[in-house]
Amino acid sequence: MLEKLRIVFTIPELRQKIFLTLMLLGIYRIGYQIRLPVMKSSTGDMGGTLNAFFEKVSMFAATDLRSLSIFGLGIMPYISASIIFQLLGTVWPPIEKLRKEGQTGIKKINEYTRYLTVIICLIQSWVYLNFMVGSGGTATVSEQFLNSSGSLSFGWQVTLVMIMTCGTVFLMWLGEQIDEYGIGNGISLLIMAGILVQMPNALWNLRSSMQSSLSGMSQGQIGPDVLIILGCLFVAVVFAVVFITLAQRRIPTQSAKHVRGRKVYGGTKQYLPLKINQAGVMPIIFASSLLMIPGVVLQLLAPVFIDGSGNENSFSNTVARYLTNGAIVFQNPSSFIYNILYILLIFFFCFFWTSITFNPKEMSENLKDHGTFIPGYRPGKRTADYLERVMVRITYVGAAFLAIVAIVPTLVTSQFGVSFSVAAFYGGTGLLIAVSVAFDLIQKIDSHLLMRNYRGLLES
Repeated sequence: MLEKLRIVFTIPELRQKIFLTLMLLGIYRIGYQIRLPVMKSSTGDMGGTLNAFFEKVSMFAATDLRSLSIFGLGIMPYISASIIFQLLGTVWPPIEKLRKEGQTGIKKINEYTRYLTVIICLIQSWVYLNFMVGSGGTATVSEQFLNSSGSLSFGWQVTLVMIMTCGTVFLMWLGEQIDEYGIGNGISLLIMAGILVQMPNALWNLRSSMQSSLSGMSQGQIGPDVLIILGCLFVAVVFAVVFITLAQRRIPTQSAKHVRGRKVYGGTKQYLPLKINQAGVMPIIFASSLLMIPGVVLQLLAPVFIDGSGNENSFSNTVARYLTNGAIVFQNPSSFIYNILYILLIFFFCFFWTSITFNPKEMSENLKDHGTFIPGYRPGKRTADYLERVMVRITYVGAAFLAIVAIVPTLVTSQFGVSFSVAAFYGGTGLLIAVSVAFDLIQKIDSHLLMRNYRGLLES
């Protein structure tokens, strides 16, 4: 492996791409630490559902939503805009037509995505800023920036909104520069960097809970026995994630024979690869975000119904108590109801996202246009029906895998008493994104090596 890494850095073009990518990621990390100019402090500790919501969203937003920095919104507005256009491409004919125009249409869709990103940034930064400096947030504003009423002046609010919008647009530009001049997918690398930088803090929290004696299953104490179990579990989960990420259902195909003169072309046997985990990490992102919303809403509504009469059995106080209990259910990831809803939502979004990204009819037409067919099935409707049946079956497997990986951090937290920041690396969104981006990066490095007749990084 060391020899292969040496070869990677002996190729001038590849070495330049890697160093440029590392430099741009370093710029991102520097901006990550720069706070907004009028903010004096931000504790980043809100407690309850809001704190958990920000922690989970921050996992795939390449930022920390609990601290007000120039990159406070991260790359999430761009991801949201991309998802919106991907959904529109399946239901709105103009966008669908652009997708079929090749590189020209994709370039136009990317332009529209940037415009929508700016609009989303303006809205989200305004709402987010007013929440953080208001009664629900933890940010403290320097006194010289406050107006006579004690709130942040309108002019400074507009200034901060523009700074945060420019920060997200700059991150989007960084990602595009990595795509064009660096190595790997720029946006994915930014998200991966935001996930990996949390590892030192998680390891420090793990170290603070360690003790030299055997601890068994005692909450909050981690002895050598629990540490060995956690290490073996981490290796097993990473192995399972890698296995399912690369797993494919290969459907055999055969091209038609063409006779031209005395030569016969075609007739070769190939295969059509269908990924087991076709939906990727999106179902976990959608399910976890959707499950946090009811808890936030119920927590905010509960104080509204308290009448202050002191009578706990009054109608208003009873409603407030039920709302509070409901919020606790959605705040507690270890509860049975929460995990059942989590699993059901993952299955739903797996099938929903697969139905959007995978079109068996279009794939059947592409096979027919290229003179390729699946043995035993007529080109056209029968091939499309067969592909749809196969995709439904393997989606069950992919959804079950995502459900298991998603609840592993919850089980680790509840059974071993470690913090969620440590347990998050045992599954869920962070681990899936890190593994997927790492393999994509390795494949792109391998393409440069194979082009120069070297062996790939994963080849023995």
